[in-house]
Amino acid sequence: MTKVVRYSLFLIGVVQLFFALGFFRQLPFAVNLWPFEGTTPLTFIFISSIFAAAAAPTLWAAATENYGALAGIGLDYLMILAPVSILSFKLGASGGNSQMTAYGLVCVFGALFGLGLFLWSARIPLDQTLPMPRLVWWSFIIFIIALLIVSTRLILKVPNAIPWKITPELSLVIGWMFLGAAVYFAYGLLRPSWLNAAGQLIGFLAYDVVLIVPFLTRLPTTPPEFRLGLYIYTTVVTLSGLLAIYYLFLHKPTREWTWMRAKRALPGQPVRHHPA
Repeated sequence: MTKVVRYSLFLIGVVQLFFALGFFRQLPFAVNLWPFEGTTPLTFIFISSIFAAAAAPTLWAAATENYGALAGIGLDYLMILAPVSILSFKLGASGGNSQMTAYGLVCVFGALFGLGLFLWSARIPLDQTLPMPRLVWWSFIIFIIALLIVSTRLILKVPNAIPWKITPELSLVIGWMFLGAAVYFAYGLLRPSWLNAAGQLIGFLAYDVVLIVPFLTRLPTTPPEFRLGLYIYTTVVTLSGLLAIYYLFLHKPTREWTWMRAKRALPGQPVRHHPA
């Protein structure tokens, strides 16, 4: 059973990376599947970053067998895909758009998968020996506050809530994506193990890697009404990426724990790990 789950997670992660590449390059197979009109190139790149941010921690959890770190990802799926499915069904019914309705159905299955992943993963213990570093803990607090502010503005369809042009429908979709990310980080604070935080930082780093170059290249040509917002967004992406790189690859205690495989514990025994 564990092997089936592990291989399934690898497959899901690879498929997500495939779509991340497709949206980043705006390949026909990805663009034609996306049902929302008025999607700009930078929005497609943003969608790519969301797929990459989901794929990276999923592949990491499967590779290291730290399945308890998947619960937050499941919540993220549920918080994003459940409301997007409702929006898609509404738009599909009002406009007679069968593609939008089909997309809503896919989102329903994705939300149910997220719920199942959360319920399954939340029962798996995480090794608490190495706690979440204080800088990471406070950074998560800042991320949550920022994400809640931006997601609220987007869901309320406040103009220029993000530094590029989007339609009202996409404002809702992206708002729920940010809200899902806020819930993901909040769940990390409820289970403040480093192994939980590591998966979140891996996802954030993947998100940052996808966005940083497109943001930097657009800074000189960004319209004035979006320029300040893009400067702020780029700064956040840069600093969060540096935070992730430091704790995942440079800081020895967290680096060693991040990349080791979990050792399956016997019933009634705590989860322990192989030495680095």
